[in-house]
Amino acid sequence: MEKPQIDNIMADLAARPIIPLHGAAEALHVGDSDAPFVDIGDGTLIQLLMVDLAQNIWITRNRMQPGTSVIKHYHTGSVYAFTLQGAWYYEEYPDTVNRAGSFLFEPAGSSHKLTVPADQEGETIVWFMINGTNINVDEQGNVISIADAFNVLEGYRLLCEMQGSSSEAVVVMGEQT
Repeated sequence: MEKPQIDNIMADLAARPIIPLHGAAEALHVGDSDAPFVDIGDGTLIQLLMVDLAQNIWITRNRMQPGTSVIKHYHTGSVYAFTLQGAWYYEEYPDTVNRAGSFLFEPAGSSHKLTVPADQEGETIVWFMINGTNINVDEQGNVISIADAFNVLEGYRLLCEMQGSSSEAVVVMGEQT
């Protein structure tokens, strides 16, 4: 494309607003300690940051102690993980260790058991964005429970209430009031 054509295209784009400057949605913020960490009973503390009930998405920051092992589960949607501190791996793939600064993408249909090394010093902290439902299974593959945006939010609110904390800082999308 010749320079005059590019200049004409750029002038056309500049002449018409394509990004709304008025009435734009406000960004929502959850500070580091705005939402409490709650103990879910398996060596994991979870801070729920956001839930989108319409899309069945939830975002957490997890703190896991050395030796923690999360129940084997199957993902119906994709998962994104970013490790902030410590290390963890899937029992099925012990040579792929996630460490501070690691990013992991899990496609829908993945199944695994998350494990934190027992000999590690200090906790592991990971940010997760989970799309869809986790189907928790026993060693024979039998379904024993499910986790989705609805029951994660309900469980988090209950655990916050039990520990005398507020869950009000969680960004909740799609909730009927």
